[in-house]
Amino acid sequence: MKRNLYILHIALLLSLIMPSLCPAADDSINLGSVLPMWAILPFAGILLSIALIPLMAPHFWSNHFKKVSVFWALFFAVPFLFFFRNVAFREIAHVVIIDYIPFILLLWALFTVSGGIYIKGAFKGTPAVNTTILLIGTILASVIGTTGASILLIRPLLRSNAWRLHKTQTVVFFIFLVSNIGGALTPLGDPPLFLGFLHGVPFFWTMHIAPEMAFAGIFLLVLYFILDSYYFKKESGAIAPDTEFESFKIEGSRNFIFLAGIIATVLFSGIAKLGEVNIFGIHQTVTSLIKDASLIMMGILSLVFTKRKIRVDNDFSWAPIEEVAYLFAGIFITIIPALVILKAGEQGALAWLIKSVQTPAHYFWATGLLSSFLDNAPTYLIFFNSALGKFYPNMPEAQAVAGLIAERISFLSAISAGAVFMGAVTYIGNAPNFMVKSIAEEAGIKMPGFFGYMFKYSIPILLVLFTIMTFIFY
Repeated sequence: MKRNLYILHIALLLSLIMPSLCPAADDSINLGSVLPMWAILPFAGILLSIALIPLMAPHFWSNHFKKVSVFWALFFAVPFLFFFRNVAFREIAHVVIIDYIPFILLLWALFTVSGGIYIKGAFKGTPAVNTTILLIGTILASVIGTTGASILLIRPLLRSNAWRLHKTQTVVFFIFLVSNIGGALTPLGDPPLFLGFLHGVPFFWTMHIAPEMAFAGIFLLVLYFILDSYYFKKESGAIAPDTEFESFKIEGSRNFIFLAGIIATVLFSGIAKLGEVNIFGIHQTVTSLIKDASLIMMGILSLVFTKRKIRVDNDFSWAPIEEVAYLFAGIFITIIPALVILKAGEQGALAWLIKSVQTPAHYFWATGLLSSFLDNAPTYLIFFNSALGKFYPNMPEAQAVAGLIAERISFLSAISAGAVFMGAVTYIGNAPNFMVKSIAEEAGIKMPGFFGYMFKYSIPILLVLFTIMTFIFY
């Protein structure tokens, strides 16, 4: 109890240093135009906590990461509510009702259902076998989504490589390919593309970025094969399985029905129009509520109809989804200032960034780098709408989108690829990243920390790849 009061008191102290520029609370206020850049300090704080505390105090982090997330959420929310009252309440309610709850329910449903599918019979984790699994996962990600493909395949991949000493690079490239880049071909693959579909981009339009995906995928698969072959030769102390393949069998196959149900209900929520309901002043669509209820039902059905032994054999536990739920709750709350400032466009503190984005290359990097640290779905929408406003001002959205596709397709391709591909640059760039990391660590693999992942892997590999792609495609 004392610790909770201590956290609350610290959060209240922030109200003393909130900008004096903040006007009195007004229901019509445009938050993005009045919030200064340093309003994102709590967001920076939770990112630094995720990056540094596991390295500096791993035992503390494993026992108290929930409290750290709550601390930063309160550190922002208390003074935010104090100064902006109704406006702040609506922003927080909006991010919880519209963004966080559907986000975590989808992850929970996919995690639960995929965790009930046991691919029995481990493969011998050679470079060729691992590369094949990564290729299959990359293709599968556009069909069942990056989250579904990641959760379905990460455990079989880990079992295949359990005997190996060097396997961190396999998990990292899995995040690159299966958890991110593989989701580029359909709106089901990644949330930003689904938002584009909801705003008038044709369902199969995303196949236009197949060349970019193929280039990135082949580049990374070849590089992975070379890197894994190097480490494979150093496995002198590891004891390999006697056979290349053990007997292959899928248990819990009825979960594929529930997985199909999840995909169908997500697609339904984007197509059907059944009106809206008001929840604490926030307008939520009826189809979204049906979708959320269906996701819960699919997860429960999976728990009821999957034998407990299958989940035990699959090394299933709730720890990874619990960690994601708590940390992303803090992230979703503290990210509010960054998003509203971006949404304010040229009236916000990031006006210089919005004004400087002119060419497809600019859109690719601006959308991508912000998607690496912010939620890639709203970031996609910000630059998508920015492009529509720049080239087709005051035109109805349907006509503007058609014009963008017909006349300036490279801009839409750049925005789409940036949002999907660069989610791999950090652990928080896309939800499956953190979940895969958590599952790997639970399996005993020593994963790099937040900055270690960036400086050892994503910056020297992905940023070089994306630079090459800029010259080729944009």
